Amino acid sequence: MPDRVILHSDLNNFYASAECILFPEFKNKPLAVCGDEKARHGIVLAKSEEAKKYGVRTGDVIWEAKRKCPHLVIRPARFSVYTKLSKEVRDIYGRFTDHIEPFGIDECWLDVTKSGVFGSGYEIAEQIRRAVREELGLSVSVGVSFNKVFAKLASDLKKPDAVSVVDRSNFRDKIYGLPVTDLLFVGKSMAARLEKIGVRTIGALAAAEPAFLQSYLGKWGQTLSTYARGEDDSPVRHIEEAQELKSIGNSTTWREDILNLSDVKRVLYILSESVASRLKDAGLGKANTVHLWVRDRDLNDYSYQKKVRPTALCGEIAQEAYALFCEHYALRRAVRGLGVTVSGFDKGVEQLTFGFLSGDYEKKARAEQAVEKIRSKYGYEKLQRGIMFEDKASLTMDLKGGRLMRPKKGEIISDEGKDK
Repeated sequence: MPDRVILHSDLNNFYASAECILFPEFKNKPLAVCGDEKARHGIVLAKSEEAKKYGVRTGDVIWEAKRKCPHLVIRPARFSVYTKLSKEVRDIYGRFTDHIEPFGIDECWLDVTKSGVFGSGYEIAEQIRRAVREELGLSVSVGVSFNKVFAKLASDLKKPDAVSVVDRSNFRDKIYGLPVTDLLFVGKSMAARLEKIGVRTIGALAAAEPAFLQSYLGKWGQTLSTYARGEDDSPVRHIEEAQELKSIGNSTTWREDILNLSDVKRVLYILSESVASRLKDAGLGKANTVHLWVRDRDLNDYSYQKKVRPTALCGEIAQEAYALFCEHYALRRAVRGLGVTVSGFDKGVEQLTFGFLSGDYEKKARAEQAVEKIRSKYGYEKLQRGIMFEDKASLTMDLKGGRLMRPKKGEIISDEGKDK
């Protein structure tokens, strides 16, 4: 059976490039798009090629970035603009295939196996690269390969504004010498575990015995072994295919470092209010798994998860998230960011547990429904949990609709090697 032809497109320095399109006077200047410094989201979200030359990195605090580059141009994030541009780029992709799977706002996979009328995979990638540059003023790096994982690795081989091909004849030469952290979903914690068994490159991971990796890393051992050996066969989704929602979450970078448990608990309740509300809106029923994400003051990320009785209640979600924090993290360092996510939805199919039979769950559910009705009529801030009054700035926070800081892609695997 012939190999598939998969492209991975990655818009180069997307946010920063978009700012230069909006404001041409910033072109060829070191520029960084940053979060709101006053709201403690003041980190670099994206930077221009010129800023990279000064050592400015994504995740730098603004003062760190400006110390590296005193004349750095700081621009606020404009997500509505970036979303519009992203859609225009995908419209260009749609000229060549209807199998387009987004991976964030600036990356997509394309399956062009049946698009031979437009040329080879390399030729299609070149047409896309030129069209994006000439029509929108953006640059894109495109990887061409026979599966999604290698196509993504290929797109990183040469930047900016380039096309790279990884095929059966050259993948060992081009891929196996790369650090294992370049592989999809290998973050810091997973890389540290692989380091302990001497696996530092993708080639070393490919050479490791799959059975050993599975025994050492669980399900992720088999998955990562498959990725490294070039055996990923996951399809590129059709552009109109609705991807099933597997988790609902929210996270935030707090306005100052969190130094005590009472503040942690309060933030987790604020986030859980948002998650419970979104879960209800999505109509997915109850969730049986709660996930906690923690970012410390040094920007290291940690994630933990646990099975719970099926719930859609803010109070229960917050309690489980707080229990995870106390059990696993316990303020080993000051906390800068927190996130709460739920998964394992029952989609409205009830399971009889002791809590349900005793009426405990239904009593709590009625109380939360009453709170929601009052907030809907009079405003979110009119009715608050007692814990919120310990910090008056918390009283007006409704994070449900907010755009919040997220963990970086590839850094959401927990210390136990499980997918968050």
